[in-house]
Amino acid sequence: MGVIIVAAGSGSRLGRGTPKALVPVVGASILERALRPVFGMRAPAQVVVVAPADQLAEARMLCESVAGVASDHLTVVAGGSTRQQSVAAGLAALDESVRTVLVHDAARAFTPSIQFELVAAAAEETGAGIIPALAVSDTIKQADATGAVVRTLDRSELVAVQTPQGFPRDKLVAAYSAATEEYTDDAALFAAAGHPVSIIAGDVLAFKITTPWDLRRAEALARESGGSTMAVRTGVGIDVHAFDAGSPLWLGALHWPGEPGLSGHSDGDVLSHAICDSLLSAAGLGDIGSRFGTDDDRYAGAHGDVFLRETVAILAGAGFEIGNVAVQVVARRPKLAARRSELEAHLGVLVGAPVSVSATTTDELGFTGRGDGIAVIATALVQRSR
Repeated sequence: MGVIIVAAGSGSRLGRGTPKALVPVVGASILERALRPVFGMRAPAQVVVVAPADQLAEARMLCESVAGVASDHLTVVAGGSTRQQSVAAGLAALDESVRTVLVHDAARAFTPSIQFELVAAAAEETGAGIIPALAVSDTIKQADATGAVVRTLDRSELVAVQTPQGFPRDKLVAAYSAATEEYTDDAALFAAAGHPVSIIAGDVLAFKITTPWDLRRAEALARESGGSTMAVRTGVGIDVHAFDAGSPLWLGALHWPGEPGLSGHSDGDVLSHAICDSLLSAAGLGDIGSRFGTDDDRYAGAHGDVFLRETVAILAGAGFEIGNVAVQVVARRPKLAARRSELEAHLGVLVGAPVSVSATTTDELGFTGRGDGIAVIATALVQRSR
């Protein structure tokens, strides 16, 4: 899947004298806030940001700061003089492997991750264009050039369209190649090429920042989400795996030669899994089972770094920063002392925050005391991004 973030607009109606996507909203630019939920999606995607040509370096720096360890999935390109030209530039930058593409306006900076996921799933399932929309609550009237009301429209047949909008990549590229006029959104261009477009429910948070009033609303929302409740949150994760002598041991996303491995759907990395659970718990974002279920073949045999990177991206997409993680390993083996510094440094890079690791035994009591497996308890500290 590919996600094109259109962020090349001038933002003249915002009146800030700088490209809209680079305007700050309580400590983070509109572009940064728009990217967080994209990198918070459960499935990885190629992300193409179409930025103002004269602000490309600054935009790339901001994007890479959000992407973090997922920067290898990020491409930043220069936009054109119109939105349609900018989207075309984004399409040209997609990898050949991308089959479904979402096009999203950076100005809808608070769109939640789930809206991206729902649009993508519907586009993949139907092969049609998919657009999120909200029902119109106001009475809508059509007026002529003089301001005289011509008629009242039936609002039950009207919706307010949002982004991201999802499409089969090949059909959207062909529609862009055939377009001979400018359209207000990608769905209109796609429909003009003769392709079906369907609607799914939108989200009130996906409002567009266009005017100073919209910006004030965005600032109020950012302050509320970052400070209306306790900013610092803690979470606990516990995981247990039995030894499997026929497998290699992966613990803390490191290989431990000569040690018996751990059983599991993935590589059984009990330490990495406990960290993921603690982070998700702290942020109130579920647990490792709901995010990376054993029925998902993508994670069969996956190493701990895969789960850690995706968990960090999920938290970033939900607006959380990681303070630190503390880990307690309960096991007779392996002995951690010789590799503790290496383990903590490696996990710190993956998590993007300090990770401390300690170890203990249970004095031969219980399954860990018998040497049947390993138990890990992790505690995480997170806070809302400012």
